[in-house]
Order: sequence, then structure tokens, then C-alpha cells
Amino acid sequence: MTSRRPLLTRVEDDRMHLVLMLVLTFGTGLVDAVGYLGLDRVFTGNMTGNVVILGMALVGGNGLPVLGPVLALGGFLLGAALGGRVLRGAEHAWTGRTTLLLALVGLLVLGPAVLLLVLPDPGEPVLLGVTGVLGGAMGLQAATARFVAVKDVTTVVVTSTLTGLAADSVLGSGKGGGTGRRLAAVVLILLGATAGAALLRWDGGLGLAPGLVVEAGLVLLVTLIGALHARARGATG
Repeated sequence: MTSRRPLLTRVEDDRMHLVLMLVLTFGTGLVDAVGYLGLDRVFTGNMTGNVVILGMALVGGNGLPVLGPVLALGGFLLGAALGGRVLRGAEHAWTGRTTLLLALVGLLVLGPAVLLLVLPDPGEPVLLGVTGVLGGAMGLQAATARFVAVKDVTTVVVTSTLTGLAADSVLGSGKGGGTGRRLAAVVLILLGATAGAALLRWDGGLGLAPGLVVEAGLVLLVTLIGALHARARGATG
């Protein structure tokens, strides 16, 4: 009788990493919707949006926030720097370091969710702290995803993905390639934002917490599957 390899070992690294990064992309849409609608128009994953909001706010644009985008930007940069430092010298796309960093992302999102469940009516200082922590988590996720290096799937932005999709389409250069992956990233971040807005709308009085709990659960699930897959495939480092 021919022995069968476990399912995880039959999935190629590139395919598994693509699926996992697409799940994180969905989660980014979710957490950005929660942040923008629940944290006074602040993005925690899409830093381009924060830079634009901050630029308009600095000239008094319709009462737009200043401190929130600054904290999100600062947290994002610190998280990305930490990710780059930890992953420096790692030899494989998914190692124990990758698992550690993504687990930390999940915990950084889960922590504010628990805090907001305990404090159902948080003041501005608490919400600003949540903004900074979520920005840090998304920066850490972005740096880790960059290291995993799934083409066209950064997990935090889709502008470059849309550019490639249009430029390589039959209306552009006609090169094609990567269309399915690019479309999936765009659609998933859209669906994530829809889910985040829905969770805020039907929150049962729990505010931001349900969306953050779902996001944390997705990240931790990705972390677990990625770690098990890497172990099954024999990745080390």
C-alpha cells in the first residue's frame, strides 16, 4: 500500500503563502473599516490614506483629525521596523520568526479588543492608544508579508495591485499574468471593509471590539496554519 503524504506537505509553499496572505488582506480591509468608522477617520493599515488626511488636516480641512493619523503612522513605522529587524538574516519565507511576528500581530489586535470590551465607553486617550497599537500591528504585518514576498499581495494596500492589473490587462500592455491573484487581493480587501462596517453597524452595543476580535482570530489562524505548513514541509531557520 502506498503511503499518502499529509495534506499540508502536498501544498506547495507558494500556493499556501498566497492563500494566507490573501486572508490577511481581507483582515486589513476589516480593521481599516473599523478604524476609519470607529476611530475618527483614521486608517490603521492604509498609510497612504493617513498621509492624505493629515495633509488636509494641517490646513484645517473640515475638522479632520491630526493626532490620530500621526499615531497610526508612527505605530506603523515602528511595527515595520521591528519586523524588518527580527526577520533580518532569516533564510526561508516562513520560519519560527515569521510565526512569532504574526502571532504578535494577532495579540496586538486582540489586546485592544479585550480592553474595549472591558471599557464599553472609552475616552479619547484610550481610543488614541488603540489607534497607535493597531497601526503598529499593521506595520508589523506588512513587514512580515513583505518578507514572505507573495507577488502583488502586500496585505495592506491595493493601489500597486490595481496598477499592475490595469497595466497588464488587454487594455494595457496585454502581458497578463497574475490577474487572478490581483483581483483576489482587491476583492478581499473590499469584502473585508464591508465586513468591518457591518460589524460596527450591528455590534450589539460592543463598538469596535467585535471587528477586532474577528481580525485577531484571522491573524492567529493564519499564523497557526503557516507554522504547521512550514513544519510539515521541513522549513527551518
